[in-house]
Amino acid sequence: MQFSGRTRKKLRLAEAATGFSRLRQRSLQRLASVEESYASVLKAIENLGVSYVKGTEQYQSKLEAEIRKLKFSYRENLEDEYEPRRRDHISHFILRLAYCQSEDLRRWFIQQEMDLLRFRFSILPKDKVQSFLKDTHLHFEAISDEEKTLREQDIMASSPSLSGVRWESESVYKVPFADALDLFRGRKVYLEDGFAYVPLKDIVAIILNEFRATLSKALALTARSLPAVQSDERLQPLLSHLSHSYTGQDYSTQKSTGKISLDQIDSLSTKSFPPCMRQLHKALRENHHLRHGGRMQYGLFLKGIGLTLEQALQFWKQEFIKGKMDPDKFDKGYSYNIRHSFGKEGKRTDYTPFSCMKIILTNPPSQGDFHGCPFRHSDAELLKQKMQTYKIPASGISQILDLVKGNHYQVACQKYFEMTHNVDDCGFSLNHPNQFFFESQRILTGGKDIKKEASHPETPQHKPSTQKTKDATSALASLDSSLEMDLEGLEDYFSK
Repeated sequence: MQFSGRTRKKLRLAEAATGFSRLRQRSLQRLASVEESYASVLKAIENLGVSYVKGTEQYQSKLEAEIRKLKFSYRENLEDEYEPRRRDHISHFILRLAYCQSEDLRRWFIQQEMDLLRFRFSILPKDKVQSFLKDTHLHFEAISDEEKTLREQDIMASSPSLSGVRWESESVYKVPFADALDLFRGRKVYLEDGFAYVPLKDIVAIILNEFRATLSKALALTARSLPAVQSDERLQPLLSHLSHSYTGQDYSTQKSTGKISLDQIDSLSTKSFPPCMRQLHKALRENHHLRHGGRMQYGLFLKGIGLTLEQALQFWKQEFIKGKMDPDKFDKGYSYNIRHSFGKEGKRTDYTPFSCMKIILTNPPSQGDFHGCPFRHSDAELLKQKMQTYKIPASGISQILDLVKGNHYQVACQKYFEMTHNVDDCGFSLNHPNQFFFESQRILTGGKDIKKEASHPETPQHKPSTQKTKDATSALASLDSSLEMDLEGLEDYFSK
């Protein structure tokens, strides 16, 4: 059959459109597989970071083994590195879209990316460090051997990280004072004439600060593009699935809701509450009041362990009335906030309990407050007294204080768990107060109670609808694991 020129052109366009559609689908399938792999690496980094002290030999070896198992490219000088690095870069930028959607997601993503960068920098060959600094536009130059010898005593005395290190083999960088404020604040660097002399072991702190600021700004800019991305029905299920799958349990939907009575709270607080919630409960019982930050942190925790809305209203009202508050004042000024946190008022947002990261990094307590993380927000002497009150042995207190001194707050809490439950290894990575409670109950009751299972991110937002969940599931179920089709396939198709 003969076709006119216009008809033949339409047929060629239709064929091209069909080919483009197929390539686009294959590209999305490949993209999903790559993103899952990268997100799994970030989740592994989070788990190890709350189980081991970051930077230690044990942490480094465990992380390297986990990354190898996930077949993730992490070394700088491997052969045939182009394609693995390309997947790495694509994954990072796609995950920016997934994790820019809320403050909690951004905070989680930045923390894991910083830990990954810290690990990669620690295994970077020394002869590659200067090239790395140049590529990242950090114009820090290593000082000469003569200058290093001249200032040897001052730098050694000012830099604790150099203890036990061969001075001759250690590089020292001359850095503007303003770029080394964290090291200066911790009295860990030598200053002279407006410059900080930073050993190679400490330069990573400056790199991480720069990286955090850059990535934080980039995520904020990416968030502005979300409306356009969310309107794309091909990408939205994938991004939703990623952001909901790798930030841990949120402890918002509890199978044992209503099974905990108000009479049990006092005894549970001493047996199974983490220190942050234990001190809030104690303060509430003693003062018959908590400020807003404490009410939010403790109220959502109680909601997560099983208190119903009716129980929560009764619990807070009974306690506040003991503090000479008029019942009508409570009903008018406080009951609305409690109902709001359960998603029964206002915009109907079902708020989730705070994670360890949220408690540590946001809303620090001021004078008269009792919320926050005791390991992060208490001074060493007060923390020691608390641990003694909790009957932690002296050797355990010493270990906990050493961990806190190194800013390993979640590992310190995990050590507290092991001490109070008489176990050598708790067998889990602690990242949530409600996780502490349920793991404690599992040990104390021999696993008789139903352990909570949750699958949503720890962000105070609307729960995804059933339809959205089905959409994400069906969309991901259709994605195969094939990696043969490269993204350049689109160019190859149209170059024929």
